[in-house]
Order: sequence, then C-alpha cells, then structure tokens
Amino acid sequence: MTPKKEVFDNPTGWVSKHIQTYLESDGKKGHKWNGHFTLLLTTRGRKSGKLRRTALIYGQDGENYLLVASNGGSENHPNWYLNLVEDSKVELQVGAEKFSARARTANVKEKPRLWKIMSKVFPTYDKYQAKAKREIPLIILERVAK
Repeated sequence: MTPKKEVFDNPTGWVSKHIQTYLESDGKKGHKWNGHFTLLLTTRGRKSGKLRRTALIYGQDGENYLLVASNGGSENHPNWYLNLVEDSKVELQVGAEKFSARARTANVKEKPRLWKIMSKVFPTYDKYQAKAKREIPLIILERVAK
C-alpha cells in the first residue's frame, strides 16, 4: 500500500468525524474514544482497489494488535474485514504512530484466549456474538517492516 494515494474514509457520519479528529490531532484526540482505545485501519477495497480507512476499537496481545469484526452483531461481516481477507497488507495508525501490518484471522486454537482479551476491552462483543448468526472473526495485526 502506498500512503501517497487517496484514502477514502468510512462514510458513516460519526465514524467519519472520528477519523478526521484522529488525523487532524495526529492521534492526540480520537485515540481514546468513549473510554476505549481506537486505531485507524486502512485496507484496499476488494472490488474497487481503492484505499479504505475506518476507526476501530482494538486490544493488544504482546506486540500484536487485535480487532473484532463484529459489525454490531449483524449477519454480515464488515467490509473492512472482507477487504483484509482479500489483501492482508494493511496500514495502521495507533495514536501518532503509523506503520504497515499483516492481518490474519485468529484460528480455532488462538481465538478463545484472544476473545477474552477483547471482551475485557469491550464487553459488548459478547452480546454481539450471542445475537449474530455467524461466527464473528477476531483479527490479529502483526507489524511488518516497510
């Protein structure tokens, strides 16, 4: 992914405002949102090829960052998840730090331990999983050298 290309932000009103605040303050505002730490994830659109950015609550497992593709417990995976399944190379901004990462879905053995981490970060994930008609993926983001 090249950072010089145009990036399209999540069009949802409050998410778009959150992203802009995050970017304009270089992560000083927006990194912590409603009591939860958030990062900016940029993926490549699987259909459009365009760079897509969204803000997401994250957790950590050692050096790795964790995300939950809950989509509010809806029946469908979020687009950002479908994008990173297609192309695992992503860009992250965590606070002021910007770096490349490789995304992968936690396997059956990893997920229970990592889910506990994320349900402590955001307990609503358990409610989302209970109402979802799908297995909600947990994503591991591993930093890569550019």
